[in-house]
Amino acid sequence: MTKKVKKIVLAYSGGLDTSVIPSWLKETYDCAVIAYVADLGQEEDIDGLKKRALEAGADEVIVEDLREEFVREFIWPALRANAIYENNYLLGTSLARPLIAKRQVAVAKSKGADAVSHGATGKGNDQVRFELAYMALDPTLRIISPWKIWDFKGREDLIRYAREKGIDIPVTKEKPYSSDRNLFHISFEGGILEDPWLEPSEDMFVMSVSPRNAPDKATYVEIDFENGNPVAVDGERLSAANLLRRLNELGGKNGIGRVDIVENRYVGMKSRGVYETPGGTILRIAHIAMESITMDREVMHIRDGLTPKYSEMIYYGYWFAPERQMLQSLIDETQQNVTGRVRLKLYKGNCIVVGRKSDFSLYSDEFATFEEDTVFNQKDAEGFIGLSGLRLKIANLMRRGK
Repeated sequence: MTKKVKKIVLAYSGGLDTSVIPSWLKETYDCAVIAYVADLGQEEDIDGLKKRALEAGADEVIVEDLREEFVREFIWPALRANAIYENNYLLGTSLARPLIAKRQVAVAKSKGADAVSHGATGKGNDQVRFELAYMALDPTLRIISPWKIWDFKGREDLIRYAREKGIDIPVTKEKPYSSDRNLFHISFEGGILEDPWLEPSEDMFVMSVSPRNAPDKATYVEIDFENGNPVAVDGERLSAANLLRRLNELGGKNGIGRVDIVENRYVGMKSRGVYETPGGTILRIAHIAMESITMDREVMHIRDGLTPKYSEMIYYGYWFAPERQMLQSLIDETQQNVTGRVRLKLYKGNCIVVGRKSDFSLYSDEFATFEEDTVFNQKDAEGFIGLSGLRLKIANLMRRGK
């Protein structure tokens, strides 16, 4: 804090942390604070957010509708890779942070700000995601991370400070878990969820009904893909954001997309998180089905071997790193023929593939049939198996000393 800061662009969400930060920044740095609000489909009252940010001490509030860009430029690339962290988490928050940071940097440049700030704690992943993005996009900007500087020890301290300053906050001491929502998912952490043995209350969920309360009749849906990207639902072409919104509605109504996991944070500790990702769950299952008939076996296996590393890069905050961009180019190359239609059945929390077709299909019933055929000589398998097993045969003979 030795060098004078002129202006700060804060990533403002309206949650507990960022509700307190504008006032604290102005007290600490005695400079102008711009609250930057990214509309990523969080289903909040944006006008209300602007009002709260100004009341919390911001000098200016900038709101941008990033829903289409978020889905098209961040979610779809991850979908093309079938990205998933530790086999469960579809990276909803991880994908949102680099876009927010990117726009923060752009706003800082246009408004003459020399610093950026965020409300992520020093224990979590988001601090890394924000700050690595800032560094990659404009290393001249000063990064202010309040949780690493201020004297507050936890959320109760923030609630107390907010009440002293008359700042409206969205949580209470009695219900302190935090949530983060966008068009792709909603996450819940903290509070009662910090005990991994306790089942979350049903009234916590907002994007999906309990599978028990889902319709007793299955819902069928068809999704069209072009070059690995979803483009239509039930034959209707939709924009990226509208397509995801449609599938969120269908998935949520059928109780699809809930996960309750203990994950490994980048900083080294384990954390319990509960997520709802209804549309994303449907899309990943559909995309894998589309690939199953259009992608070459060896290409698929190589790509599948890279998916965990790719997903880890996103989770750890390396969206703008050259290694992620390099992998993305390779992954996108695999998607050239991932075009066609997938049919799914949604029923009480289950998403079941029941059909797939494509003009680029590599599946041939003439080759795959168990009935008599004229294109495959089964005797050829004898030599194939003999050569495949030769090294196993030699190893056994050598062990026996023959």
